[in-house]
Formats: sequence, C-alpha cells, structure tokens
Amino acid sequence: MIKTIRIDTVEGLLPLLSEQDWREDLHRNRSSYVYRGMPNINYKMVTSLRRCCKDLQKSLEPAILNNFAKYAVIEDPTIAHSIWRQMILGQHHSLPTRLLDWTHSALVGLHFATSEENLEQMEDHDCMVWRIDMNELHSLLPEPYQQVIQKNVSSVFSVDMLTQVTNSLEQYDADMGDHSMVVIEPPSINSRIVNQYSFFSIIPTEMTDIEGFLDKNTSNTVMYVIDRHLRWRVRDMLDQLNMSERIVYPGLDGLSKWIARHYFVK
Repeated sequence: MIKTIRIDTVEGLLPLLSEQDWREDLHRNRSSYVYRGMPNINYKMVTSLRRCCKDLQKSLEPAILNNFAKYAVIEDPTIAHSIWRQMILGQHHSLPTRLLDWTHSALVGLHFATSEENLEQMEDHDCMVWRIDMNELHSLLPEPYQQVIQKNVSSVFSVDMLTQVTNSLEQYDADMGDHSMVVIEPPSINSRIVNQYSFFSIIPTEMTDIEGFLDKNTSNTVMYVIDRHLRWRVRDMLDQLNMSERIVYPGLDGLSKWIARHYFVK
C-alpha cells in the first residue's frame, strides 16, 4: 500500500531527510530507501522505453540495445558483454530504456522534485518525492535472485551480481512477471552517476502499472507530496546546502542551468 504524506512546511521535510534505521549488527544507522523526485504531482512513473515504443516495447527493445552497443563500442569495448551495462550507459545518454531513475539521497530527490524546465510553472502544481524500500522489493524476488543478494551480503544488485543470475531480457521478464523487479546500483562510469547517488529499478515488460504494483505489493512505499507554494522555499534551501544543477550535472551544462535559475526573475 502506498502511503501519502503532505508537506506544507520546511519543518515537515525532516522525516524525509532523516530516514534511517539502527543496525544492531553494525552499530550504525543505515537506510534501505531510495528516492525519485518528480516535479509534477500529475506525472506517472513510466520508463523512457514505454513512452517511446508504447505497446511495441518488447519487440523493439532488443533492436534499440543492439544498435546502441554496435555504435557505442568505441566508447566502451566491453559493452557487448552485458545487456545491463548497455542499458545503464544508454540511459545516461538519453537512450530509451526500461530503467527508472532513483537516488539514495533524499536531497537529490528533492532537487529533481523542485526543478522545472519552465520556472514560470514552479507554483502551478504540487511536486512529489517517491520513496521505496530496496529490501522490501528484493524480498519479492525469485529465490535465485535472493540467493545472490545473500551470498554477496548486499541490499542492492550490481551489474556483475545480476549477470550471475541472468544476462537475458527474456529470462528476466519471465522471472519477474508483473510482481517483482530488481534495484541495481550502476558502476561509477562518470561523475554524474556518482554525484546523483544513482540507482535504477529494472522494470519488467509485463509491469505496465508501476504505481499499481507498489500499492498492491509493498508496505513501505511513501509518496511525499510537497505543496506548490513551498517549492521555491525548498529550492532556495537546497541551493544553500550545495544541492543544485552544478552538482547533479557536473560540467558547463549544469553550471549554466544553475546560473540561469539563480538569476531567474519571478
């Protein structure tokens, strides 16, 4: 079941920013949550592959990945060896994929929730930060996947770990159906992935309603809804905490986006 929490004050952000559990085995505080910020409450969780290919996703995805790997080999000579690495590198360069972006940082989630292509629309609609629990999701996985997690003493898959179970889209879809999905931590192939503390969920083809899956199968999923009148206030707070475009998009593009927003006249 999805729990909805409305945030109308800056103080209301504290639970979102301090979600950790005490691990008695480590004597440390740790979190198994990942976050996804979305700038409009009306947006649905849909992969770029689904938006691009619609009902032909299953038949067109292999061709998309094969062609990407064929031409991207000059950038990464090992790319043909892993379907998952093809997806991750492609996602980074705007290739339509079945991956859905998440972050282990609530601050990064808030950044994307309070960012808007058209800054004139900042107060036109509420925004949201989704929170899911990786441990809860992985408890739904078939036994071979859970065994790999346990063997590696990990709460999240790496590319190598997932490849130990399957490197096949067909097998993955058959294993997942519409009732489970893997959360994977990508390799640090660039500074953007590192700075965004990036994670991806790999959405199986049969899972056409991601929110419906989370509502039916999970107990720890939360949708934090941030009031539209609070967005600029949160945005200014994030800037002071050094969470801005120049951090999540290292380089001149991110710097330019940050400067443009900084000097935007309301």
